[in-house]
Parts: sequence; C-alpha cells; structure tokens
Amino acid sequence: MLRILLGEPPRENSGVLAEAMDNMAKAASMLRREMNTHEDPDHESRKLEIWTRGLISSLDELEQSWFAAAFFRKSVVAGYMDDMSPKEQGEYARYVYFYKNGFIRVFSLLDKLGTVLNSLYDLNTSKVKLHFSYFTVLRQFQLHEKHTALAGELETIKNAYREPLENLRKRRNAEIHYMNAEMQDDLWQRHQGLHDKIHLEDLDSHLEDLKQSLEMVCKSLAASFRYSNEQWHKGKIAANLKRAHHSQ
Repeated sequence: MLRILLGEPPRENSGVLAEAMDNMAKAASMLRREMNTHEDPDHESRKLEIWTRGLISSLDELEQSWFAAAFFRKSVVAGYMDDMSPKEQGEYARYVYFYKNGFIRVFSLLDKLGTVLNSLYDLNTSKVKLHFSYFTVLRQFQLHEKHTALAGELETIKNAYREPLENLRKRRNAEIHYMNAEMQDDLWQRHQGLHDKIHLEDLDSHLEDLKQSLEMVCKSLAASFRYSNEQWHKGKIAANLKRAHHSQ
C-alpha cells in the first residue's frame, strides 16, 4: 500500500520475508481445513487462524514501515536540524514517523508471535508472568523438554540479532516510557553546548538496526511456522489443541 502511495511498484516477496509469509499462509490454510473437517467446537482453530492472519498483516505493515522510512531518509541531506529547509524538515519528520512506527512494530509483532507459540505448545507462560513478552516465551520454551529443536533455533536467531534489537529496545523505551527519542538526543546535545547546532542522529545506522530487526522477525516467524506446519502434518498440533481445550 505505501509503495503505491509513494509512486513505487508493489513489493515482490523474496528471501526470508517470502518464507515467513508462505509458512504463515500454509498454517492459516491448514487451520481452515481443520475447522471444515472437525467443525472446531471449542473455537481454538478459529482463534489461531485469526492470530496467524494477523501476523501476516503485521509483518506486511512492519516491512512497509521500514521501506517508507528508508524512502524518506534519502531526501534528508543536511547534517544539522538548523540547516534544513522547510521541505527537508517535512521529509525528516516523515522519516521519523515511519522509523518509530517500525521499531514499535518489531516488538509488538514478536509479542504476538509469543502468544501464538504459547497457545500452540501449551507453554502456560502466563503462570510465570501474567503480561508476558516473546522473550519470556523463549525462556519458557527452554524449560520444556519437548520441541527443543524449535526452541534452540529461535534462541539462535535471537542471539544473532542481539545488538540491533537492543538498540531498538532502548529507543522504544525512550519513546514509550520517557520522552520522544529525538528530544532525548537534542537534550543531550544542548547539554554539551547550549548554543551549538543540533546534529542529526545517525539515520543510516538507525535504519540498519530496523532492517536487521525486520530480518530477525522474518526468520523467527519462518522458523516457528515451518516447524508448526511439520508438527501439524504429524498430528501433534491438533493433539495440543485438544489438550488445551480439556484443561480449560
């Protein structure tokens, strides 16, 4: 959608993005077939199908946010806020909007994936922490003796992207819990020299963190749904859902 608004051709999915999208679409189709076959009396399959299709939409929106941020970043050439023309200030504001939208969506999407995994594999993470995150679910996975292959793969992916994720987490926390992340940069610079011009943050470095985190999200989704689709073919996912229903 954003590409069309920006005059760019539609995205053609490729690489890990395509793998993640394809694996989630296969899972949604299998859940739909399960409902058609067994009528889904407890609505577990329907719930998981809705969550999975929600993840597909969320990944699409995250990728578009990264693309739009990178698109508007190209128009920002001044190194200082005070040197920007009004037009360039507008382009910078649009970059900031989509960049923020992107890094907030990274953690939102991961937490949604955590909710799906918690339900699929009956991890009972809410007994450990009522409002749990994706990373809490990963720790819970490590404690379970089953599904160690998926747990290990997800942990390896997380560790491979530890630095960009941590960079985004700090900016997300500043944005949500303290103050606007750009204001924090500005205050630090003003503290260094009251009358100095404000130098822009490293836009390329920030965008690279977002790109790397998008890649981490894609790999995590691809691995999770690849494994889950294999489990479904073996009949193990359906057994998990029945167990979850009877325990309610």
